[in-house]
Amino acid sequence: MDGNNIDPAGGCPVTHGGNTELGNSVTKWWPKTLNLDILHQHGARTNPMDQDYDHRNAVKALDYEGVKADVKALMTESQSWWPADWGHYGGLMIRLAWHSAGSYRMGDGRGGAGSGNIRFAPLNSWPDNASLDKARRLLWPVKKKYGNALSWADLIILAGNMAYESMGLRTFGFGFGREDIWGPEQDVNWGAEDEWLAPSENRYADLDDTSTLYNPLAAVHMGLIYVNPEGVNGNPDPARTALHVRETFARMAMNDEETAALTCGGHTVGKAHGGGDHAHIGAEPEGCPVHAQGLGWSNPGMDGKATNAFTSGIEGAWTKNPTQWDMGYFDYLFGYEWELTKSPAGANQWKPVDMPEDEMPVDPTDPSVHRTPMMTDADMAMKVDPVYNEICQKFRADPEYFADTFGRAWFKLTHRDMGPRANYYGPDVPAEELIWQDPVPSGPTSYDTGVVRAKIEASGLSAADMIATAWDSARTFRGSDKRGGANGARIRLAPQKDWVANEPERLAKVLDVLEPIAAETGASVADVIVLAGNVGLEQSIKAAGHDVKVPFSPGRGDASDDQTDASSFDVLEPLACGFRNWQKEEYAVAPEELLLDKAQLLGLTAAEMTVLVGGMRMLGTNHGGSKLGVFTDREGQLTNDFFVNLTDMAYSWHSLEDGTYEIRDRATGDVKWTATSTDLVFGSNSILRAYAEVYAQDDNAEKFVRDFVAAWTKVMNADRFDLLN
Repeated sequence: MDGNNIDPAGGCPVTHGGNTELGNSVTKWWPKTLNLDILHQHGARTNPMDQDYDHRNAVKALDYEGVKADVKALMTESQSWWPADWGHYGGLMIRLAWHSAGSYRMGDGRGGAGSGNIRFAPLNSWPDNASLDKARRLLWPVKKKYGNALSWADLIILAGNMAYESMGLRTFGFGFGREDIWGPEQDVNWGAEDEWLAPSENRYADLDDTSTLYNPLAAVHMGLIYVNPEGVNGNPDPARTALHVRETFARMAMNDEETAALTCGGHTVGKAHGGGDHAHIGAEPEGCPVHAQGLGWSNPGMDGKATNAFTSGIEGAWTKNPTQWDMGYFDYLFGYEWELTKSPAGANQWKPVDMPEDEMPVDPTDPSVHRTPMMTDADMAMKVDPVYNEICQKFRADPEYFADTFGRAWFKLTHRDMGPRANYYGPDVPAEELIWQDPVPSGPTSYDTGVVRAKIEASGLSAADMIATAWDSARTFRGSDKRGGANGARIRLAPQKDWVANEPERLAKVLDVLEPIAAETGASVADVIVLAGNVGLEQSIKAAGHDVKVPFSPGRGDASDDQTDASSFDVLEPLACGFRNWQKEEYAVAPEELLLDKAQLLGLTAAEMTVLVGGMRMLGTNHGGSKLGVFTDREGQLTNDFFVNLTDMAYSWHSLEDGTYEIRDRATGDVKWTATSTDLVFGSNSILRAYAEVYAQDDNAEKFVRDFVAAWTKVMNADRFDLLN
């Protein structure tokens, strides 16, 4: 045997824990190194589908009605290994859909149901998601039957819709089209805590001021979707809980009416489970042994009875008829006084005062037994908070209005991160266009692009201004929830036209030139902005001695103010732009970390991020005309000088007190250039330097240009979902 493969002490010849212990990564040894993993996730190497697989085309051929019928049928097919409450899995499937979608937060658009991420850690093992692993196993036969065209992401949300429909609610609609990921999302900051349900103080600057919940977080504890159902930090106080409900739902893009509708409608069906001792419950899925089959939270005392299931520790139903969509939630909440009590598992909850036994719901397993219903602290908040109370009274007086409001809010909750309606498929896509979908009208394609180009070239605008404007228009795109981007030309509308990042004065001058060109030629302003950026880029490429054309696809539309929910765009405002070497102010994280975050939201690889930064520096597109990072004597030409001079050992780097750097000639000591850490990281980080060296090579000057153009075009078209259909 090869002695190099044998442990000299006679042990096992493999690296123990090397493939399973997260602590054995590079960042264990150098925790401050820039971790580029988020730009490498979800790539072709992790995707098991064929390279030519097109999920959009597959979805179009899916048997929609067959899927819906099969999902609806399984609702009442109770399985002995995880029996259904009252013989109906509706409550469980609604919770699965809700908790899949409920991780969405508006701050960075991450989380949500759009990728089926609840199948993976950490979400699959959050305390709030206890036993949802069983719901996914119950759905597996349907997924197996319909295969690739039915993503887990779609199936999970569809299960929630079919559950409501099987219990009597007419849902607002449903869109297929979500595409699965194949591993955990490494780009989501779920919080800094290292324990589940750590005190809320860990994520608030001031727990009494709910607005101080640290961005971009939306949930109040590590491992929860929204708020603690027992009260703030587990201390019942409905009035205080209401404030946290309002903040956390607002961070998920919900107003007060939507919040109340979701709370009341979500608790109109199903029950909470806490009839036993939590000490007997097994570990979460990620903490279980291999023979657990990927299932966690074992219930050793369940004995095949739904009554004995344990999840949250809170116990009981919210209504008399937990498998029917009705007004029972309001009848209970407002028809009785409620007092604080404990569940059998010791959790804080509320029980009705003097409720007759025959008004109580029956036991989930034995219909001859009645059980006391309950309310959580969040439910009591609907009664105690004057704003929520008023909304609930309106719902109570008008069941049809309640059903419609809930249906719309549920649709928004479960579809918010799918982006524009161009990403929706199937017979149940609502015809109504909703403002939170950021609607953009179809743009013209029949105009003469040659004429538009000629007018742009004769406009007198500088290449740098045209390139910067196109970039600023497109860089708002976030792949997390498919918002933003150049389509719609919202850079000319409030609030984007006034963002400091967009240099409002300069932007206005550019738009004053480009908007008349659009009007004269029949093109959209959105197309003209992007085409102008391409024209400027081609001019800079030609000046560098190359002949590379920049692809252009017409068809962008122009959104109006009426089609723009201006306040919801505030979260898209750039606080930094590493590509234009600017940030609004100093932050707790380094500028290069902010660059990395933005690159990931744009869907860029590490190589694409590298080539774009190096090229943008040479094009003279720095915010405010700054010369930081402009390592060239040929500014305005698309050359690889940034990388050539960055990697040249003829120069040394020196830090300054203001956080910037000087690049000095080693021979003379003269200052040649200045830089930021966002520039120098491409020469100091070992991975980024490897990319930088490729572009600095003598034989790759033209490759640099071609790669820059490809990455540029990717950003310009990131929101062109119409091109994918």
